[in-house]
Amino acid sequence: QVQLEESGGGLVQAGDSLKLSCAFSGPRYALGWFRQAPGKEREFVAGISRGGPIIKYADSVKGRFTISRDNAVNTVYLAMNSLKPEDTGVYYCAADSVALFEIRDRESNYDYWGQGTQVTVSS
Repeated sequence: QVQLEESGGGLVQAGDSLKLSCAFSGPRYALGWFRQAPGKEREFVAGISRGGPIIKYADSVKGRFTISRDNAVNTVYLAMNSLKPEDTGVYYCAADSVALFEIRDRESNYDYWGQGTQVTVSS
């Protein structure tokens, strides 16, 4: 059974930084971060391949967010800098059991999901 558990969310002010963590169990699948704001669809934020060399970001976070993983401790991270109110939402980590040497960005591509952690950015 594949399980994922996010942590690290909270309330911050615009311009602040926050680092999210996601502990995963099971195979070391490609992992992605998604977020969902109230009244909006869930959107892709960033993804990282099984070994870590392939990374993909949404245009809205490129240059501000950094995804990384430490397979030795079964954890994927999302370091968020220069946060904006538009970054507010529930952040989910998810696992893609199919991708080997690519990052996919559709919600339907991911098989397993965490419960989410709330990130709120005030202006």
